[in-house]
Amino acid sequence: MPAAPASVPKIIADERERSGIIGELKSLGADVEVKTLPIGDFITSERTVIERKTRNDFESSILDGRLFNQCRAMAENFGRAIMVIEGGQEYETRISRAALLGAYSSLVTDFGISLFFTRSLSATAELVFAIAKHEQIARKPPASVYAKRKALTLASQQRAIIESLPNVGPTLARKLLDYFYTVENVITAPESELLEVDKMGGKKAKELRRVITQRYKKEDDA
Repeated sequence: MPAAPASVPKIIADERERSGIIGELKSLGADVEVKTLPIGDFITSERTVIERKTRNDFESSILDGRLFNQCRAMAENFGRAIMVIEGGQEYETRISRAALLGAYSSLVTDFGISLFFTRSLSATAELVFAIAKHEQIARKPPASVYAKRKALTLASQQRAIIESLPNVGPTLARKLLDYFYTVENVITAPESELLEVDKMGGKKAKELRRVITQRYKKEDDA
């Protein structure tokens, strides 16, 4: 890929980001590269990672325990970690105001996460673009946006590989590795053994085995 012009910020976006924001970022003029990211939804410089959550997903991540694991990984691997919570108050909240305020407080004080609230997808895109532009053009950091503050631990790398499998989040990835010990054992495990892992379920096990065992077809790799 040719290098982006000096006035064009480059943003690396997680391929699982299906909201339409990638198109919004491109329309703003960003050079967007899409790939699987083990941490965050967007990398905007060597030190900056951004996680985008709708208000509904933010609450879900509190309830299922994902939120603080994600924040810990962001804070451990990047110098600047940002959480963007997107959307208005058009739906009925599932947790108390006190619990929400407690989560916000923890993100800021325990993990050093910068917290932003936006009302729409386009507003989030504008914020991500502005951060990328500041980091890469106004601040003029080192060129690479791939570098991290420090390397992932081996365990984090192993979990990131398992998390890239379909329907596998941080909690299930940990359960799989704890049960099978190695990435190789997870990949080669038959469906019957996958079902022994708590929270796996038949549908997830079938899809995981399908992705692992089906032949790659380059013509389908758009």
